Amino acid sequence: MALSPVRAGFPSPADDCMDASLNLQDYLVADPLATFMVRVRGDSMRDDGILDGDLLVVDKGEPPRHGDIVVAVVDGEFTVKRLRRVNGRCALLAANPDYPPIVPADGQELQVWGVVTACVRKIR
Repeated sequence: MALSPVRAGFPSPADDCMDASLNLQDYLVADPLATFMVRVRGDSMRDDGILDGDLLVVDKGEPPRHGDIVVAVVDGEFTVKRLRRVNGRCALLAANPDYPPIVPADGQELQVWGVVTACVRKIR
């Protein structure tokens, strides 16, 4: 009589990881009270791998830095873009050449709501 199970198919390298559980909130969210999710609409960030319909994890507690992808409000409209800071001025850059940079004019309001920390996409 065998004391251990016998495989009836191909061995799976993932079998070694099956005992561990993964909590996506623990994995994706550093500060639950400062984190929210938004769904992407449009293709302005496609070259950075952010596609229409993706869910973005956004942390309002993270200080935005040059180069971060952020959720920002420009004149009351939300957008997802890459933050660029040059000589004390901010600009928002798309990751699709069909979209021009957003460079706020004097008196135009630009507010960063949070830093994108993750992108979640269903494959099927």
